[in-house]
Amino acid sequence: MTREQAQAIIEKVKKLSKAEEVIVNVGGGYQADVRFAANQMSTAGGVSNSNMSVTSVFGKKHATAVSNDLSDESLKRVVEQSEVLTKLSPDDPEWLPGLGPQTYLPVDRYFATTANLSPEDRARAALTALEPARKAGDLQAAGFIVVNAGSNALGNSKGLFAYSQATNANYTLTVRTADGTGSGWAGAVDNDWRKIDFAKVSQTAIEKARLSRNPVAIEPGKYTVILEPQAVGDLVQLVGGSLGARQADEGRSAFTKQGGGNKIGEKIVDPRVTIMSDPQDPQLLAQPFDGQGFPFKRMVWVENGVLKQLAYSRFWAQKQGKEPTPGAGSIKMMGGTTSTEEMIRSTPRGILVTRLWYLRQVDPRTILFTGLTRDGTFLIENGKITKAIKNFRFNESPLFMLNNIEAMGPSVRIAGTEGGGAIVMPALKVKDFTFTSLSDAV
Repeated sequence: MTREQAQAIIEKVKKLSKAEEVIVNVGGGYQADVRFAANQMSTAGGVSNSNMSVTSVFGKKHATAVSNDLSDESLKRVVEQSEVLTKLSPDDPEWLPGLGPQTYLPVDRYFATTANLSPEDRARAALTALEPARKAGDLQAAGFIVVNAGSNALGNSKGLFAYSQATNANYTLTVRTADGTGSGWAGAVDNDWRKIDFAKVSQTAIEKARLSRNPVAIEPGKYTVILEPQAVGDLVQLVGGSLGARQADEGRSAFTKQGGGNKIGEKIVDPRVTIMSDPQDPQLLAQPFDGQGFPFKRMVWVENGVLKQLAYSRFWAQKQGKEPTPGAGSIKMMGGTTSTEEMIRSTPRGILVTRLWYLRQVDPRTILFTGLTRDGTFLIENGKITKAIKNFRFNESPLFMLNNIEAMGPSVRIAGTEGGGAIVMPALKVKDFTFTSLSDAV
């Protein structure tokens, strides 16, 4: 959907609306994918879709109706439904009037080379995993390649209009050994399909599967760990989700200051840690506005270990007498120069972790989470990987982890997280990482 098409739909809705204020979100796009398992392609296809939501406002009441039909008849029906629902809704004491016209950072996230891929292109990428797995005879590959191209626009009756186009390509692969004891995983994501090295991703997952055969059990406890970027991102993205000023000011957050207020200006992690968001960063390339049309900009959340910013919603900023600031839609942790191989060589005894999964919150006041290692966990002895080990359950906070750093690698974009936005993370060597029990899962 072009900017002009989106703008035309929004203007139609505004003319149809009888509400005191109306907010329109409209978008559309194309998703194509190929899925494979047991060394065979299982599904392939594509779908085009459009979507629209209309939010009507009367005073402090608001409600939203949605549709994927953008015809004139549908627009009229959705506007009417939204207005009926609004009049039935209770007042929202925290509702604020919509924003007027805004200025947004230019972000080029749309790549024709990604949008115009053919089914054959996606199939060839899948073969980088399927062919070597079939040839090996003792490996089973399962993966998913998905490509998106689309647009999103937001407008309201106060003159706001925001528009963004984007493409995205994502490849995740799990390879299991035929005896059921080994599992390897790798993934990659980028707005530009050409930047994904499919053969390298496939080879990494295959090598990890072979190395992880016949794992042995070792005692849980506190270990020096080398976390690959994927595992680091699985944890550090949780910091991004905890950066709300309101939670901190109300005493519900790891960033609450004892005695009241928040910890802005205080050291919270290792001085080497800087965490930021920037829609224009080439590794992030994020949408330049949030769901209310508020502009995203470069935000440094943690700089040299010191908490510099928290996210203030418009309501909370007004209540606290602060300027509103956007949340961490995408997040990047600046890295170092130590390679994973160098980290391994410098480790007398430790554990290499590929990734984490099934993360669940234990205590929001410390960002303490529990979860499991997965798809390649290895024992390091005297600077070498010596054996595969069984997976662990861990209890850890990313804040504890970021205070125990021994080395940092270069930052890379990662794939396959439970979060939504782009995430860029380094590998980390960390001391005293807490494993609490063993898991028999592969």
